[in-house]
Amino acid sequence: MGWKKFIIGEKMPDKDDPKYRKQYEKEVESGRRFAKRLHIDAPFRKAQEFANRFPSVFLAAVFGFVIVCLCLNVYRMVQAYHSRSEKVATATERQEEKLRQLNDNMDLNNINKDNDVSK
Repeated sequence: MGWKKFIIGEKMPDKDDPKYRKQYEKEVESGRRFAKRLHIDAPFRKAQEFANRFPSVFLAAVFGFVIVCLCLNVYRMVQAYHSRSEKVATATERQEEKLRQLNDNMDLNNINKDNDVSK
């Protein structure tokens, strides 16, 4: 393989090109069989029919979905940024804090037991 072919790549085969016609038909047929086995051909057919009948509504729904997803991502990024500005404790720091609390509680329990025994 030459450098030019490595960088630029091969010419994209056309579905009407007789050289690739048989391969194209074979791939299309295998895709149809795959969709039929997973039972996704009927819902996609209905979606395609809806898109053909109401193209502007379909495009509005698709782009609306994309915009909502983008807005949710931006919202989550802003939320994550603001939570990072607060004190962020690492797992080790949280573990040490729990151990300190546990030790404090144990010390208080020992003090209470000592006081109860002396009475």
